[in-house]
Amino acid sequence: MKKIFIPLFTVVLFACNNEQKTDADTKVAASTSDTSSKKPQSEFADPKYMDLGKAQMAQFESGDIDGWLKGFSDNAVWIWSSGDSLAGKAKIAEYWKNRRGNVIDSIKFLNDIWLPIKVNTPQKGPDLPGVWLLNWYNVSVKYKNGKRLLFAVHSDYHFDSNDKIDRAIDYIDKAPINAALASK
Repeated sequence: MKKIFIPLFTVVLFACNNEQKTDADTKVAASTSDTSSKKPQSEFADPKYMDLGKAQMAQFESGDIDGWLKGFSDNAVWIWSSGDSLAGKAKIAEYWKNRRGNVIDSIKFLNDIWLPIKVNTPQKGPDLPGVWLLNWYNVSVKYKNGKRLLFAVHSDYHFDSNDKIDRAIDYIDKAPINAALASK
């Protein structure tokens, strides 16, 4: 029985590894090689964008809002997940100079994670092609009223062709912030 089983097993194993290619297999292989020459929908971007983002965070922490603003284009837009937004570098400057100078006593960004990504083909909708810097971090803040908060933020930054931020989006729960700043 062993003498029959071993040669039969060898023939079956050899047959399984030598299947004939069909026209469908050839078409799949051809279409796979055709798509490999196209750019992917997205890919990792130059790590220099992480350095730009980290430098901006350091400027904001230190209170150097003028230095921080140099990273923005004149037509930049700042958007919060709550639907609020600021349009133009002048409005962004006005808001954050007031906020950093008159509301925030000290601020520290902790446990930051950065992901630079280049979008070659945006999805339908308001998405922009080009370089995006995605950032997740915790914020430890002390307000001038003495209250302290620790909360998480996710930010997306889009860069124009001059490596200036032209769109900033903060995904944040403003309720705890508003409660901390509410006067009693």
